[in-house]
Amino acid sequence: MKIEQIYTGCLAQGAYYIESNGEAVVIDPLREVQPYIEKAEKNHARIKYVFETHFHADFVSGHIDLAKKTGATIVYGPTTAKTGFEMRVAEDGEIFNVGNIKIKVIHTPGHTMESSCFLLMDENGKETALFTGDTLFIGDVGRPDLAQHVISELTEEKLAGHLYDSLQNKIMPLSDDLIVYPAHGAGSACGKNLSKETSDTLGNQKKTNYALRPGLTKETFIGEVLHGLMPPPGYFPKNVLMNIQGYDSIDKVMERGKKALSPKEFELVANETHALILDTRNSKSFAAAFIPNSINIGIDGSFAVWVGTLIPDIKQEILVVADKGREEEIITRLARVGYDFTIGYLDGGIDAWIREGKETDSIRNISVSELADIKTQNPEINILDVRKKSEYDSEHIIGAENAPLDYVNESMKMVNPSKTYYVHCAGGYRSMSFASILKSRGYDNLINVDGGFKEIKDSGKFTLTDYVCPSTML
Repeated sequence: MKIEQIYTGCLAQGAYYIESNGEAVVIDPLREVQPYIEKAEKNHARIKYVFETHFHADFVSGHIDLAKKTGATIVYGPTTAKTGFEMRVAEDGEIFNVGNIKIKVIHTPGHTMESSCFLLMDENGKETALFTGDTLFIGDVGRPDLAQHVISELTEEKLAGHLYDSLQNKIMPLSDDLIVYPAHGAGSACGKNLSKETSDTLGNQKKTNYALRPGLTKETFIGEVLHGLMPPPGYFPKNVLMNIQGYDSIDKVMERGKKALSPKEFELVANETHALILDTRNSKSFAAAFIPNSINIGIDGSFAVWVGTLIPDIKQEILVVADKGREEEIITRLARVGYDFTIGYLDGGIDAWIREGKETDSIRNISVSELADIKTQNPEINILDVRKKSEYDSEHIIGAENAPLDYVNESMKMVNPSKTYYVHCAGGYRSMSFASILKSRGYDNLINVDGGFKEIKDSGKFTLTDYVCPSTML
């Protein structure tokens, strides 16, 4: 028997490849399915099933393409959803044979109504591992407020009650030595405060996870699991519908996006369409020179999540500016969250654009030391902290205003176009995205603080609020 966790950092997502005696299953696959196919072929195995723990909100699963390319059967737990593809709806407690092992479906409604866990029994019939999807994370549980954005009568209180019952009646009775393999880790917006660990024993979770502590009442659980929730990213409901209704093949998406455009062609397409110019370089490179009206979301960060948060239309046409050699990676990572309409990229990158004598723009970028000097000379400068509210509430510069990037359309209302603002986040990634978005909308007086709050705190040159341990990372 082989169990492999395939973890994708930018989505904080875990997919799983399980193999026994020439047969394999994949649990919660990513959109690009070729690596799973190649893994099975290398091991002379056949992918028999694609198990889905639920209709995902934070990414587009690869279940449809993987089933089409391998002949595997897509399996969901109990659901009445009408899907745009063939699937098998399993019963609670149903057992599937895979080589010499068995996988049992455990229906655990709460995060969503169809949410299910998969219990793996080894060749000797011993219960070995539990694949929990978004029902149980390491240190947390799945947020119960997402399904209501698709089905309005499923209130967060109702779902939280179902989640309590699932945890108490379905998960708690299982053996302490089971290895828990969740669908997400720290950085995912599917829970409030997930651990950086990506697996653990169920026994340890019973000791350390607040949602599994002894004597926890349903009423208390509902209050605690709902406390600190913020509205989910706008792309979540759209990804759910794509996972239910279907989507274009990843091959078609890649073919559409991998069009190398010369600077002249790029400019022509940009002018003739309503395409968004997405510059994925690091913040310092972007600040120095970028195509006017482009926005910056760096590829070396939580790229897919921020794309989904900041670009409201999932069908938005996108033109990409990237470091040479990373264009295909970017198109793939956009597709992971349902942004399937990349229509080309700038061949040769920004250097080619500059060589052609095309117009560029820039954003002033200063160090924390420079900010300290400026604030010493003028204590009343405007400082915008664009971190999440939970981060700001935990600790911030006294006098700084919180304008979270997560809600940029609301946050920009705080900005007076005629005043100068010094913008920071935790490290410089989000603040440049914020500045670029406002720059594209005509706000020219934003200065980015490179290094962000970490360097601000380490410098000792600023007066900060007292630290408060955050109860949520949303």
